[in-house]
Amino acid sequence: MLTSHLDPIVAVATAPGRGAVGIVRVSAASTAFDAYVHALLGKNLQPRVATYGAFPSGDGGAIDHGLAIAFVAPHSYTGESVLELQAHGGPAVLQLLVQRCLEVAQHTTNGAALLPNLRLAQPGEFTQRAFLNGKLDLAQAEAVADLIDASTEQAVRSAARSLSGAFSNEVAQLRELLVKLRMLVEATLDFPEEEIDFLQQADASGQLARLQAQLERVMHQTQQGVLLREGISVVIAGQPNAGKSSLLNALAGAELAIVTPIAGTTRDVVQQTIQINGVPLHILDTAGLRDSSDAVEQIGIAKAWHEIEKADAVLFVYDASLANDPPTQAANAALRARLPSGVPVLSVWNKSDIATQGKAPVALSGEPTQVWLSAKTGDGLEQLRATLLQWAGWDTPTEGLYMARKRHVVALQNVAVHLQAASVLLNQHVGDHLDLLAEELRMAQVSLGELTGEFSADDLLGEIFSRFCIGK
Repeated sequence: MLTSHLDPIVAVATAPGRGAVGIVRVSAASTAFDAYVHALLGKNLQPRVATYGAFPSGDGGAIDHGLAIAFVAPHSYTGESVLELQAHGGPAVLQLLVQRCLEVAQHTTNGAALLPNLRLAQPGEFTQRAFLNGKLDLAQAEAVADLIDASTEQAVRSAARSLSGAFSNEVAQLRELLVKLRMLVEATLDFPEEEIDFLQQADASGQLARLQAQLERVMHQTQQGVLLREGISVVIAGQPNAGKSSLLNALAGAELAIVTPIAGTTRDVVQQTIQINGVPLHILDTAGLRDSSDAVEQIGIAKAWHEIEKADAVLFVYDASLANDPPTQAANAALRARLPSGVPVLSVWNKSDIATQGKAPVALSGEPTQVWLSAKTGDGLEQLRATLLQWAGWDTPTEGLYMARKRHVVALQNVAVHLQAASVLLNQHVGDHLDLLAEELRMAQVSLGELTGEFSADDLLGEIFSRFCIGK
């Protein structure tokens, strides 16, 4: 995407399909922009003022009538000169406008095309221009996509905070503290003959400790932001007829999976994303785990084990009415032993409405992660929802929460690693390790710069912006 980032671009900026209004957007870094607008519309536009009129076609007619707004560089979303045509939202109308924009770009003045190389925009290219032209940093650019994709009020608020620069401001504060510390170390390196110990006098150890404490707070907030954006994948597993599909239906509030008294009814993976306090949980119902001679059921069971291995967590469902049945519990124990050791497991005792006792069996009474409920009556579901949130690591949302991504967490973890190495060096005989200390701090700043795009590889930018919609 970066090889042609100077080309003028055009695209439909509204969602595909029919609607009352559709927008076609042109962005160009060109001194001929005003001439292009006049050739396209037959008149000049006052910057940042909506002007109603016809959108002429090539034969002298009108493709449509609507509003045209011109934004002159650098006062635009992309930082380039931008034209937006707001027409009726029919796909055919918008495509005709795009085609007309491309045609007029080839009109000549003084022997040269008005907008040579005008082409259709690639996914995310308008926002990429905004990043490259300093209108947004990388974290804010990612927040644009998060705001578009947000499906809950909390997600919208958090993405909007990221877009407004809340996360970037946190990173900037960390960078300011880190740069100040680096300056002390560099000064000590530059003036080794001075009797004054710059690091000790300026409390370098204390500054580093405060920097690490603030980094830890930002990392916690960032992990919450990742959870809000991406959620966790939770697999419902257990023996046939334990009530796994009933539990999925109860959590989703809809009849998504077929429920019958016949063992082995579920033979494929049924997935549904639910929201608990704005946090997305991707719930997967799977085939009952048992030895089976049925070829189709065997495929379903194999898929179940495959999803369990990939899961962030597992809800292992027990039939509470068979809590004292030795063969059933022996089979459950064998299945639990097969679960991957690295996947957290929550024991769910279902069918409490017909069980002979009102709590989990004594055999698992010491297990901290278990819930007693009835998917049929709904009793205990709220406790399960609350446990799932706590289990996922979700705190009570605050006004300061911002949207974040896994790459942000990884970058912050790298910063923490370099700061910890710097702390070790600082607590040793620092005079012998000043160059190493300076390098660890430099690498910490490089990792910090990856968050906002201060230091970013081109392939990372391509990966981020390729996930945007075309007109953004």
